[in-house]
Amino acid sequence: MLQTTNWMTTAAPNVEQLPCNVYLRSQNLSTREMCTRHSHRWNQFVYAVSGVLLVTVADNWFVITPEQAMWLPTGTLHATGALQQAEFRSLYVADQTDLRMPLEPTMLSVSPLLKALIVELSEIEARNDEQKYIEHVNVLIIEQLNRQPRQDFHLPWPNSSKLRTICEALYAEPADPRSIQSWGEQLGASPRTLARHFEQELGMSLREWRRRLRLFRSLEWLGAGRSVTDIAFDLGYASPSAFIYMFRQQMGYTPSRWGAK
Repeated sequence: MLQTTNWMTTAAPNVEQLPCNVYLRSQNLSTREMCTRHSHRWNQFVYAVSGVLLVTVADNWFVITPEQAMWLPTGTLHATGALQQAEFRSLYVADQTDLRMPLEPTMLSVSPLLKALIVELSEIEARNDEQKYIEHVNVLIIEQLNRQPRQDFHLPWPNSSKLRTICEALYAEPADPRSIQSWGEQLGASPRTLARHFEQELGMSLREWRRRLRLFRSLEWLGAGRSVTDIAFDLGYASPSAFIYMFRQQMGYTPSRWGAK
């Protein structure tokens, strides 16, 4: 799994209670800085204004870019770090009847309107706006939260020892080309059994998990300042152009542009 032993750690925000149903908190994290694992007595919407965030929940890793956000239901134990220096906003949202959000941690898109409402909420206090207007903005934010499309970019981690052996080896060496047949021979399990366990535990095939792993590690390495060429070869691509093509297909822009974000 991702090694964070050499990351800087910072204490989780100390908020005892919410002053209102929708409370905005701004925070910055340096590259490889992480808030310690914690939970809240309210829901949290984590939105990256800039940089790239990493949110860990149980054995799942979620990578959040400025086009995305993370919904964490009340009581979710999680840690938040930065793969690349990040400025982010957290909406702390009390449980309420008009909130129709997922009951499990979920990645979401962020619409231009929701981004604008978050900016507006951050400026309200300085302007000392009337409470009626603040409540109206909060109602719009809740409605926008309910409308945000879900995304599915996360990297799950297995529980069984055989699958952990495979995933730990691939995490250490993403260029490892071994097929599920080769892994079966090494671990004393049939390829069909391993394939079934991947689907049961992770909800995807080894091939799909490997694809996500390579994208995840590329984001991690880009955030650490490594070159596109080095990353391409360490991921097992035959050329930097093949890696760039994959990255653009998945992220919508090139690794170089991502690094400049």
